[in-house]
Amino acid sequence: MKTGKIISIATVAAMLLCLWSVTAFARNEAKKVQESADVLTTIMKIPEKGIPPVLLRDAKAIAIIPGVIKGAFVVGGRHGTGVLSVRNQDDSWSDPVFVSITGGSIGWQVGATSTDLILVFKEVKDVDKLLQGKFTLGADAAVAAGPVGRKASAATDVTFQTGILSYSRSRGLFAGVSLEGAALLVDDDANHAYYGKSELTAKDILAGTGLKKAPATVNLQKALTKYSTIK
Repeated sequence: MKTGKIISIATVAAMLLCLWSVTAFARNEAKKVQESADVLTTIMKIPEKGIPPVLLRDAKAIAIIPGVIKGAFVVGGRHGTGVLSVRNQDDSWSDPVFVSITGGSIGWQVGATSTDLILVFKEVKDVDKLLQGKFTLGADAAVAAGPVGRKASAATDVTFQTGILSYSRSRGLFAGVSLEGAALLVDDDANHAYYGKSELTAKDILAGTGLKKAPATVNLQKALTKYSTIK
């Protein structure tokens, strides 16, 4: 009888610990979505140093990855997680899909305390490739440092020939950056934690059916809509 009680107490304790872990994970992901909205807002409030509005107006998807590097750069390490939102046919923005970025030729940030990344997808086909599995920037899709500033033109060789334009912000500086070789992939664990559904896929999220609309999601979508409609 005593053994049974001990087992029962241990089982309940394990269940509570698991529930606490899931809840904490979901809170972390909600914070990540809000941080992504804040990164975009902060960058776009400086027109002469931000992403050209014309590029955001034409974007098919935008990935925002806050705090990619914290501390010294280690090749092959898991450097950061963020979110991807895809433009719908009605020009609204999808609920966020969590993604992670690993490795790549970003040694210029050695020792940086924090680096925010933004990827502007110009082609739907590149988004589709990412959703199918591991996606390597530069191999599965051409990526290049994007032009900055309100007056920067989209009619350049870089923007014509490149499917993904990349930007970074570190220590107050914002500029285009090369991410050749970095692996970008969907973070299923983060998606499951944030939306509270263990069988959820990235395509389910983009379909947007039956998903909770958390405050952080609303804030991110509002920021994307605001800055992708600037004339």
